[in-house]
Amino acid sequence: MRVVIAEDAVLLREGLTRLLEDRGHSVCAAVSDGDALLAAVAGHRPDVAVVDIRMPPTHTDEGLRAALKLRHDFPGTGVLVFSQYIETSYSAQLLEGGAAGVGYLLKDRVANVAEFNAALQRVADGGTALDPEVVSQLFRASRQRGGLATLTPRERQVLALMAEGRSNAGIAAELVVSGGAVEKHVASIFTKLGLPPGESDNRRVLAVLRYLGPAET
Repeated sequence: MRVVIAEDAVLLREGLTRLLEDRGHSVCAAVSDGDALLAAVAGHRPDVAVVDIRMPPTHTDEGLRAALKLRHDFPGTGVLVFSQYIETSYSAQLLEGGAAGVGYLLKDRVANVAEFNAALQRVADGGTALDPEVVSQLFRASRQRGGLATLTPRERQVLALMAEGRSNAGIAAELVVSGGAVEKHVASIFTKLGLPPGESDNRRVLAVLRYLGPAET
């Protein structure tokens, strides 16, 4: 993969660079702010960008706002948000634009290097990689529309795993249920959301995540 890293913490930025290069990836640029991220993506057209949320100058949401612009201006580049924080409003906007090639992982919850590398590859390939806690908070912050409020707890679990990019078989293994049970839950979810079943797991994820909007004001 060709990767651009946007991370203001120098030790983490250099650590990510070494980690990825040790696995054969090419780090085209490693920068510390949103403007430099956009310039690096424009110049190098990488497969994927790893983006922190809180960067200079205000250390609030510069990274996510830059990620939104990146998605608009360079839709062929995947975006993996990698942060300690969950910012629901901009995150929902990032996903509403289409979840293909989008990821959001929490630094403290990545179990190992292989997990991070697999998630980054999935995003670069046009897939989705979302931490379950991110999905959970987006659910809580989302508008109660399109039948979301009518989903059972088990259906919410299945939907969260779908949002992570899991296949039906993967969901069945995670929840320790049969594949047939998962298929029934998926069918019920699409019925309640008013959506026809997608032709692939990725389309299912995109259809579901389009219903995750910003919080009510």
